[in-house]
Amino acid sequence: MTALPAAPGSGSAPGSGSGSAPGPAPAPGPAAAYRSLHRLHRPALLVWAAFVLLVTGWLLWVHFAEVPAERACHGFHYVTPAGDLPSCDYSAFTDATNVVNFVGEALTYSCVAVAAWAGGALIGRELESGTAGLAWTQSVSPARWLAGKLTAAALPVAAGGGLLAAVFGWVWGSDQSQLVSSWTYDRVFIPHGPLLPALLLLGLAAGALAGLALRRTLPALGTAAAATLVVRLYLREAWKPLRGPLHGFWALQLAATAMVLALAAAATVGAFWLLRRRTR
Repeated sequence: MTALPAAPGSGSAPGSGSGSAPGPAPAPGPAAAYRSLHRLHRPALLVWAAFVLLVTGWLLWVHFAEVPAERACHGFHYVTPAGDLPSCDYSAFTDATNVVNFVGEALTYSCVAVAAWAGGALIGRELESGTAGLAWTQSVSPARWLAGKLTAAALPVAAGGGLLAAVFGWVWGSDQSQLVSSWTYDRVFIPHGPLLPALLLLGLAAGALAGLALRRTLPALGTAAAATLVVRLYLREAWKPLRGPLHGFWALQLAATAMVLALAAAATVGAFWLLRRRTR
């Protein structure tokens, strides 16, 4: 009996070259990077989301509840009948000015927390544990790995910072007559516009640079936080000379934002340069 001819490529021995070898796995895109970030850093993302929602709710409470109550208390002897006097007991924890000042102060230093997380957990820990090296040899190039990490982290950080800045600016602008503060103070100037998300992105970039430089979790965490804190404290001195040629809040706010974004871009470029140098 005559044997049937074998189909092309069937029955060929492995490695004989007659079959087509499988190509390399495609590098993960931004969606895969975001899923990986969400899986590995879910607690940090949940903490950030809770912080954004808590601060937003607190500011809205100030605007819709506390400020109207304080206005009624301050003007009751002009417009309110004696039998309808509001409760005007003072509390430092609920006073509108104190709350807005406290929230503004916390927001101005939130970039330090972002830098610590980026340096320690996002970059430093993966380099120290060898997870990043394994990914580089199996599925993705070092540059693409870093780009995916930074992009996936920057989206929630910038979105949350933008929402906080918008709500803070709206509340402060609407209730400015009731709040004992000035836009020249850092606790108002920084969270009252795009400077806040810019500072958060600077913290992210500084953390990535520290993580790549030190390649260990705790040293990178401390260095990134300390460096970002120093930059945050001395930025006021950097934009003080701008108050001469620039007049008004928005002119100075946009100039300071451009300055911070330039620093963030420099830190990001430095991180990619250092990664390329160490993985060549």
